[in-house]
Formats: sequence, C-alpha cells, structure tokens
Amino acid sequence: MMSISTARAVLFDLDGTLLDTAHDMAAALNRLLDEHGRPPLAFADIRPHVSHGSTALVRLGFGQTDETTFGMLRQRYLEVYRQNLAEQTQLFEGLDSALNRLEVEGIPWGIVTNKPGWLTEPLLDQLELRHRATVVVSGDTLKERKPHPAPLLHAADGLGVAAEDCIYIGDAERDVLAARAAGMKVFVALFGYIPAEERPEDWPAMGWLKDPAELIVLLNSLL
Repeated sequence: MMSISTARAVLFDLDGTLLDTAHDMAAALNRLLDEHGRPPLAFADIRPHVSHGSTALVRLGFGQTDETTFGMLRQRYLEVYRQNLAEQTQLFEGLDSALNRLEVEGIPWGIVTNKPGWLTEPLLDQLELRHRATVVVSGDTLKERKPHPAPLLHAADGLGVAAEDCIYIGDAERDVLAARAAGMKVFVALFGYIPAEERPEDWPAMGWLKDPAELIVLLNSLL
C-alpha cells in the first residue's frame, strides 16, 4: 500500500464508498418517474450516476428540461428520497468490522460528502453511524464543496490530525482532486458509482481499490 504507515486518520466519501446507497436513490428516481407516468429505469442504468447526486439522476430520468421544471423535479426527488433514506442502504460488506477495529485502535475516521446535511445526518442516524464518526462534513457545511479542498481540510481540523497524515477514499474524480489539493493520500473505490465513460485509472490517486475487500485490507494495514 506504499507509504501509508504515517496515516493517523481515515476520511470517506459517503455514497459509493462507505455506504451502498444506490438502491434507495434509484428507487426514489423510479417513484418520481412513476408519478409523471414514465416507465422505470433499470437499476444497472441508474447506479453509475448515483455519486453525482440528485442533479444527475433527475437529468438521467427526464432529460433536458427548462430550469423551472428541473428545479421542481429535483425538489420532489429529494422529498421522495428523504422519506425512504435507509430502506436498503447499508455499509459495504465487511466495513462495519473494519470501522470497529479502527475505533478500538484509536484511529479516528470521518466522512466528507457533497450530500447535504439534511440528508446525511438522518441517514447516518438511521444506520447508527453518526455517533461513531469523529467528524462529518456535508455538502452544505461550508460554502465550498468538493473538488475544493476546504471540506477535507475542515475535516482534518475536526479530527485534530494534519492533512498529510489523513487518507481519503472516494469514488469520483472530484474526491481525488480535492484530496490531492488538501495534501492527503487518496485512494479510489472502484466498486463505487463510476460511469463507464470515465477513466478512474487516469485520476491522480495513490491507489485503486477494486472491491470492499481491498478497502478492508487498506484499513487493516493502518493497525
């Protein structure tokens, strides 16, 4: 895993890295499509767009619309999703035990996501993760969002750890760019929600994790 032995904390993106949220976010889109008399989309077609949030999902389902219509659709999507945040959402396989080991060994971990706090916090509460994370930075915690490094630097301050001693793991190019700009070590979760047309192997990361098992190996290497 190269030179990560100095890492003293771990930060995660949320959707597609720490949590498998795709089923609930896809279900919300299909409920919205049904409300407008449109046929559902296949889960396999929706999944790669989940990391790009409600904007990408509504555009996937409804194509190009005028700004007013899009805003109404997006707001309704968020309402539907908020009502069913954790029906199927869960930690990726094996991560609960890995997080527990970090906690036992005194290695703090946290979350930096572009998901707004009014969705992030109740989701973490429902999954009983909010009290376990040392720091949570949502998309509206600061005025800047990833790929700006400010959210990651804010999280490092909250952990009480220098940015260069943190590892950040995410599944989008903005995650890699934000972490590099913050001076953190960064790994790509290839098992996340990455569209087929993107080339994550070209992102300036320190390493690439093909499945949750490799992420667990990385976390265990810190112990």
